[in-house]
This record gives sequence, C-alpha cells and structure tokens, in this order.
Amino acid sequence: MLRRYQKIYSPAIGRDMELLAFGHAGRPYIAFTNNGGEFYEFEDNGMVNALAHLIDDGKMRLYTVGNIDKETWYHTGLDPHWRGVRHTAYQDFVLNNLVPYIRYDSTSKAGIGLIGVDFGAFHAVNFALKYPRNFTYALAMSGRYDIDAVVGRRSESLEVYYNNPMAYTSNLSGLELKKVRKHTYISLVCGQGHWDTTSIDETQRLAKLFKKAKVKHECDIWGIDVEPDWYWWQKQVVYHVEKRLEMLEAEA
Repeated sequence: MLRRYQKIYSPAIGRDMELLAFGHAGRPYIAFTNNGGEFYEFEDNGMVNALAHLIDDGKMRLYTVGNIDKETWYHTGLDPHWRGVRHTAYQDFVLNNLVPYIRYDSTSKAGIGLIGVDFGAFHAVNFALKYPRNFTYALAMSGRYDIDAVVGRRSESLEVYYNNPMAYTSNLSGLELKKVRKHTYISLVCGQGHWDTTSIDETQRLAKLFKKAKVKHECDIWGIDVEPDWYWWQKQVVYHVEKRLEMLEAEA
C-alpha cells in the first residue's frame, strides 16, 4: 500500500497540520478521528488495515487528519462563541488547504467522501451538510451532533448555530437545501451498547430531521453488544464504504 506523510501549513490555524495519505487510485476519502485525536490514530487503531483491500485495489484513497477539538468545542474554559470562532480556523484548513491538496494529489474531481468516528462524526456530517458539492458522502459512526449539548449550554452565537446540525438542519431551505438533497448522502451509524447512549439519542434525532427535510440518508443502528470503539468501527467502516462504492459503481 502506498503510504505518505504530509505536512500542510494552515494560515488560519497558525501551524502545520499533519496527515497520512494512503492509496494510489480511487475516490478520495477524508477520515476524522475522535475528539482530540491525532492524524495517525486511524492507522494505529486498525481502520486503515480494515480498508486495505479497497485501497490496494485502487477503489479509494484515504487521507487521515488530526483535529483541534481541544481548542474548539471541547475547550471548557472558553465561551461557546469563541469555540465556534476557533472552529472556523479548522474549517478554513479543510476547505482551503486540505481539499486543494487532495485534488492535486489524487487528480480526481469526484466528490470527496468523509468518514468520522466519535466527535469526528460531527465533522463529517457538518462538512457534508454545509459544503455538499465538495463532500458528497459522510459516514458518521457513534457521533455527537448537538453542539449545545457538547458545550453544556445553549448559545445564541451564530458561530455555534451554523455548526450545530441539530439546530440548523430543520431550517435548511431554498437553494441550500436543494444542494444538500442533490449532492450528498449521509450514513448515520451507532451501536446500542452501554457507552453509546448519548450518541444513539442524537443519531436518531438527527435522522428524524433528515427524514423531514428529505435529505438522503440512512440510519443504521447496530446491536446491544456494539460499543463505540475501534473494534466495532472497523466492522462498520468496511460494511458502509463497500456498500457506498458498490452504489457508485452501479450508478456509473
């Protein structure tokens, strides 16, 4: 498997952001790891190996990145508004640094897929909803989607609102909603294990909002033995990425 380490400077964040790129051909996917996670955690925890057959066969490229969640939504000493402001720096990195690099590296104009676990699922869903022409698929596993609940209180800040899928989805309308319906598909996945109780509640609530807004999606709830951990995420990512690639091949 072709594996490369890359640094990309982010003017908005103010430092280099590290990533790993896997694969030689295929549709590009960005992987967002858990809260506070590093760029290498998908590889260290078996997710890359789980997808190795798809990567080696040239069906997908995978780009694993870190996050700045400890500086944003999980910065408990910061007002929610300023957490949202700092998040816009990460958003800028993804849109204006990471996506252009992926376009150059992969030479692909196809829609980019997003994969997220834990709070990385929030990033996957949020980017897909806000920028559906760039990100045509999001696989979100054991996610959190209510930013008010994450920060511990309701905020009137627009910086929070426009990054809270549980708040803004019901208000999508007009051209913005049309673009979401046309371009993106979202898979919400969650187990019913003991440690997934908050995630399953937010997953099912968001799925109801998607259904009402007619956003293309699926809500896949796994069994009571399924916990939010790397063992189960490996199984879920393989199942859903294979399913998505088969769907795209059938449409081609």
